[in-house]
Amino acid sequence: MSTENPQRAAHDDWDTHWDRYAAAASLNPAQQMRHDAVVAEIRARRGSGPLRIVDLGSGQGDLLVKLRAAFPEAELLGLELSHSGVEISRAKVPDATLLVADLFSPPAELQRFAGWATHAVCSEVLEHVDSPEAFLRAASVCLGDDCAVVVTVPSGPMSAFDRHIGHRQHFTRDSIAAVFHAAGYAVERVRMAGFPFFNLYRLTVIARGKRLTADIEQRADRGPGGLAAAAMAVYRFLFRFNTADSRFGWQVIAIGRKPRVQSGPGQA
Repeated sequence: MSTENPQRAAHDDWDTHWDRYAAAASLNPAQQMRHDAVVAEIRARRGSGPLRIVDLGSGQGDLLVKLRAAFPEAELLGLELSHSGVEISRAKVPDATLLVADLFSPPAELQRFAGWATHAVCSEVLEHVDSPEAFLRAASVCLGDDCAVVVTVPSGPMSAFDRHIGHRQHFTRDSIAAVFHAAGYAVERVRMAGFPFFNLYRLTVIARGKRLTADIEQRADRGPGGLAAAAMAVYRFLFRFNTADSRFGWQVIAIGRKPRVQSGPGQA
């Protein structure tokens, strides 16, 4: 997603995004809910061999922090378009490999990770690109055969803040499965999580409209105010009681696989 690439719109300034919103994102109970789900999905598919996890769009490193705590033996690779995001992440997870990487124009350093990952995560990224299928196809270069790919994307209506940070689309069970298929991945499972309390949280965000963006930017260096902090604590508690899969859920959690390369006649 370089500036010359049609996948990236002019307003997708990720350096500015993480400079402004890194602190707010770390405290967001919805992000914490998603990251817990990602860890659970990887743990369920752990296997007995080496664990090499790539975070596709690693942002400011919070998911890598969670993965390091859950899987201390894992090798971690974070690929992020933003220099600011990578610098913040390196301070949080110094033993992970962090690369500033545009998957549509990959850096030379990424070549040594060809076919490397046993597991991949892509959390709240695909809604920001014009072609999620093209993004996943580009990402497949660093995935090993049968690599499990855990994707989280939003469902339900967009908020003003979603549009402000560049959401192109939200997804359904069928549309994310179609993305996997179009990118050449097998679909293992898609679930619609979060009903009812995540939906209620999202409705609160939608109701705040453009005021939410102003509030976050005004308090970027101070963190949320007392009322907002209390509300986030309440939601963190309530999210424990969300359904794992419901047709009403507004958080999509999808698991795919990069197919094994089939050996042809005469091949080992």
